[in-house]
Amino acid sequence: MPVDPYIVLLLGTVGLAALFPAHGTGADVASGASTAAIAFLFFLYGARLSTREAMDGLRHWRLHLTVLACTFLVFPVLGLAARGLVPVVLTQPLYQGLLFLTLVPSTIQSSIAFTSIARGNVPAAICAGSFSSLVGILVTPLLAALLLGGSGGGFSADSLVKIVLQLLVPFLAGQVLRRWIGGFVARHKKVLGLVDRGSILLVVYTAFSEGMTRGIWHQVSPARLGALLGVEAVLLAVMLGLTWYGGRMLGFPREDRIAIQFAGSKKSLASGLPMASVLFAAHASLAVLPLMLFHQMQLMVCAVIAKRRARDPEAAGEPAGPAAASRTAAGTGSR
Repeated sequence: MPVDPYIVLLLGTVGLAALFPAHGTGADVASGASTAAIAFLFFLYGARLSTREAMDGLRHWRLHLTVLACTFLVFPVLGLAARGLVPVVLTQPLYQGLLFLTLVPSTIQSSIAFTSIARGNVPAAICAGSFSSLVGILVTPLLAALLLGGSGGGFSADSLVKIVLQLLVPFLAGQVLRRWIGGFVARHKKVLGLVDRGSILLVVYTAFSEGMTRGIWHQVSPARLGALLGVEAVLLAVMLGLTWYGGRMLGFPREDRIAIQFAGSKKSLASGLPMASVLFAAHASLAVLPLMLFHQMQLMVCAVIAKRRARDPEAAGEPAGPAAASRTAAGTGSR
């Protein structure tokens, strides 16, 4: 089961913030740089998303609606149900982070990769993940304001304005400029990938530095972290089961069920971290901890499931056809 190297870097960034947190002027500089990095990150997201590809994917509207329902309806319902675990199993801050985790959009890159390994519908996974990320820019902050209220770190009209200015406006600017810069972005995909991952590391450092200076880490004990991992394992297992067997009940073929399972049961660290930084401000460090743990857990579990799906007798007997050809052509390079 793989350990994502990027998770190692994230944990190293958390350790750096614990040992050398930003103070005073340094904290102001880090906060400003983090804000600029978030805007640039979503600008790149907008520049990468192919409008034509998204429109072509509308043919699979039932599949996309199913993934969106899993991501923004079923997940939040389970998150609200976990409220009964406070305070015996989870502290209130950890529960808020867990609930925020359930509101975050789905992944794109890893959903595509696992769908491809399992011999599923890769084009559908690309579109489903892209739609989820696009919808999440608006829906995640609105759901957070509705479900977390004032307890999430100061949700207000000002928070929503910040979301629009820091996330939505740069994303739309990337979409508008895509016709001129799309080729450049495609040619330098690896370099820009390092840039956006570095931006997320800066966001993490800023958030955890703020947490260290405020002393909020004294609220988390090893026992609480273990309990959080257990709760997240149950959450992931429930969503993996619901997406697979629910897709069967809805009449989706095997290829589509694979895309639904991997896109509908996963949460995006790349989208969630910047959003948490904007929405939770000083409380962002505890808010993103459940998401970081869940991200690694979903990678490990889904890697095993994808390899087993590829060895299913049904997959082995699958005829070569348009779907198989489209998977080969699509690849897994989209974020």
